[in-house]
Amino acid sequence: MKENGASTIAFTLLLFLHTSLLNGESPPGKPVIFKCRSPEKETFTCWWKPGTDGGLPTNYTLTYHKEGETIMHECPDYKTSGPNSCYFSKKHTSIWTIYIITVNATNRWGSSTSDPRYVDVTYIVEPDPPVNLTLEVKQPEDRKSFLWIKWLPPTLVDVRSGWLTLQYEIRLKPEKAAEWETHFAGQQTQFKILSLYPGQKYLVQVRCKPDHGFWSAWGQESTIQIPSDFSTKDTTTWIFVAILSAVVCLIMIWAMALKGSRMVTCIFPPIPGPKIKGFDSHLLEVS
Repeated sequence: MKENGASTIAFTLLLFLHTSLLNGESPPGKPVIFKCRSPEKETFTCWWKPGTDGGLPTNYTLTYHKEGETIMHECPDYKTSGPNSCYFSKKHTSIWTIYIITVNATNRWGSSTSDPRYVDVTYIVEPDPPVNLTLEVKQPEDRKSFLWIKWLPPTLVDVRSGWLTLQYEIRLKPEKAAEWETHFAGQQTQFKILSLYPGQKYLVQVRCKPDHGFWSAWGQESTIQIPSDFSTKDTTTWIFVAILSAVVCLIMIWAMALKGSRMVTCIFPPIPGPKIKGFDSHLLEVS
């Protein structure tokens, strides 16, 4: 009787498994942690891509532990950064610490675990783009006209205390052009562009990068119309060039004149006076 009962149970399980497979049900596929990012080196978020769900409701949990520790922790916040993500607030973020992170997927038929992701917050900083981009055309009377570009650091980043140092890059182009012109601005939050096409409408964007980490996305695009009378010549420079050229020409003319006088002397040497023996030229002068 016991053997018949065991056979019946085994048959029932096989039948159930067969039915489930026909319905497309299976254990979940392996999730993948594809990105971890900190916008300001004080908090961070990790995102994962789910595998197949096996045709069943699947539950995902992110667990982590710090290097050198054995205590496992679960994600502190699954909501702040959206679906399939885990947000680590300041309370749960440590600098110069390695986090070993995995995501577990579980459904009725089993579970699967992602490959571990090793995270050091210092090296995953990707700031938000700069803000408050302003553009202004400057046209001094005695100098070349230029485009004056100014911006502010991302709102979340603390640059005043030196906690994070940012470098900036600018790109611009005429509205209908295909290629962008890029300028590296260093740590300054303002920049001067000299060579522009008069009468053109320009598009301008700025992005930033920390000393360790990645470039932000390009910031919001701003536009400005360059006046048709936009000067592409620096008057002061050209005046200096003209004066310098005149001085050089005068020096060359003087040198050529001096050299020409010497050449005449060589070709037509002066005629020497009479050299008759016994003749005193002073007697001739007296008479």
